[in-house]
Amino acid sequence: MQNSLVYADNPRHDVAMQLDIEFIRQQFPALKEPSLQGQGFFENAGGSYTCAPVIERLTRYYTQRKVQPYYPFEASRLAGEEMDEARARLSAVLNIEVDELSFGPSTTQNTYVLAQAFGQMLKAGDAIIVTNQDHEANTGPWRRLAARGIELREWQVDEVGHLDPGALADMLDDKVKLVCFPHVSNLVGEINPVAEICAMIRAAGAYSCVDGVSAAPHGLPDIGGLGADIYLFSAYKTFGPHQGIMAIKRALADALPNQGHYFNESVRYKRFTPAGPDHAQVAACAGMVDYLDAVHGHHFAPEPEAAARGRAVHALSAAHEASLLTPLIDYLRGRNDVRLLGPQSAEGRVATVSVVANRSGYELSQALVPEGIMAGGGDFYAVRLLKGMGLSPTHGALRLSFVQYTRKAEVDKLITALDKVL
Repeated sequence: MQNSLVYADNPRHDVAMQLDIEFIRQQFPALKEPSLQGQGFFENAGGSYTCAPVIERLTRYYTQRKVQPYYPFEASRLAGEEMDEARARLSAVLNIEVDELSFGPSTTQNTYVLAQAFGQMLKAGDAIIVTNQDHEANTGPWRRLAARGIELREWQVDEVGHLDPGALADMLDDKVKLVCFPHVSNLVGEINPVAEICAMIRAAGAYSCVDGVSAAPHGLPDIGGLGADIYLFSAYKTFGPHQGIMAIKRALADALPNQGHYFNESVRYKRFTPAGPDHAQVAACAGMVDYLDAVHGHHFAPEPEAAARGRAVHALSAAHEASLLTPLIDYLRGRNDVRLLGPQSAEGRVATVSVVANRSGYELSQALVPEGIMAGGGDFYAVRLLKGMGLSPTHGALRLSFVQYTRKAEVDKLITALDKVL
């Protein structure tokens, strides 16, 4: 099965090069913060540390540009230009058109707005397919459309939490208008073959909506290459501010009913933002691209194409994370007192690892605190997935997640701590 989170090597880039972890860590002020020293951060799936360029842009906006943007006086003009810069540079990295990118207060809110639009466009008897592998944000809003007479079909995981594309193929017919599924599960960490699935959905005459929240922290996606009609992720999990980022193909954006102010309906990226945007946070999103470009410039020869720079940094990050993930997976598989959820090797998954043991996930996360480990425990809004695997959402799981700024020494510390508390 194709790993759709890792992209083909660009011949201009030597992806065998190792990530310079010390350079990476220098870009994150939290890693220099005295109050956080001596602790290993393993709850990155819930939100990553913010990179310095984002913090700098946010600070500059609040101190120099905190006015209504797009008026002719200088502070306002510059405020609008910074917002436009963020949209233009980020869309280039994601390999989409500028007007296909929308910002919103969160991915949950963006999905809710989309569901309202589809609810107006679809008619009773039309069908939507959702999964039970999803975080609730990409399943709950769609399920509520059943109250409007829309048929809801559930693409279900097997006992290990895997989604079989073959099972989806059996569910597709001419009634299905939309299929919503995750790029990566926020609990089992498995990478779904997005390009393959989206091609299948497109061939059936339906639209695809991909929740990329748990995939994007491990490398910004080439959305254009994946072929999704809708792709959503959260900037606060990709080293940025608390914004939801949503890509919608032009044809679909034009077909869906406008959800914004009526006088903004001709502007695609405003059609799905009912409230005004958070100007400062939108502008600060350009800092994520500043960081990506700095990482690329430190490791590789110049590359004029933004999407190619994104793919190269993505591959570099994925290789680093896999090198840390393998010993953790091997350690957990070697224990007979825990259940490792999802793929049993580093292949086919991201660096999000969940385990179920005798104590609840939350109790285990508490036990790790004195050992200098910051981790999460609970259901992680994946209640349906836990039930689908025969597990208790109340008991939950311990989730251990890391990204490109994690050191080998921190993973070693985590394994030592797990040995003590399990």
